This record gives sequence, C-alpha cells and structure tokens, in this order.
Amino acid sequence: MSVQAHLESLEKKHGQLEEELRHELGSPSAGDAAIAELKRRKLRIKDEIVRLRTEVTRH
Repeated sequence: MSVQAHLESLEKKHGQLEEELRHELGSPSAGDAAIAELKRRKLRIKDEIVRLRTEVTRH
C-alpha cells in the first residue's frame, strides 16, 4: 500500500470515528468510557496522519 493510499484510509477511518463520536455524544445513554475510547482512537489516527504527512514532505 502506498503512503498516499494509507493516508486516505486513515482519513476515512478518522471521519468514521468522528461520526461515531457525534452519534455517541448525541445519545442520552452515552457512556463516558465509550466516548473516551472513541476520542483516543481518533487521536491516535490523527497523530499517525500528521506523522505520515510530515514524513512525506521531508522526502
């Protein structure tokens, strides 16, 4: 998988997590643990996206 394809995949996953997070936050039965886990996963993906973009621009 090329770096560009990997970035696109990560961006798609990040968007999906954003949607899940919005849904969870809008739910009256939203659990703090579920919200925290979604935020952690989203942040990990965002960090990976930034790392890859930085790596690509350096080369």
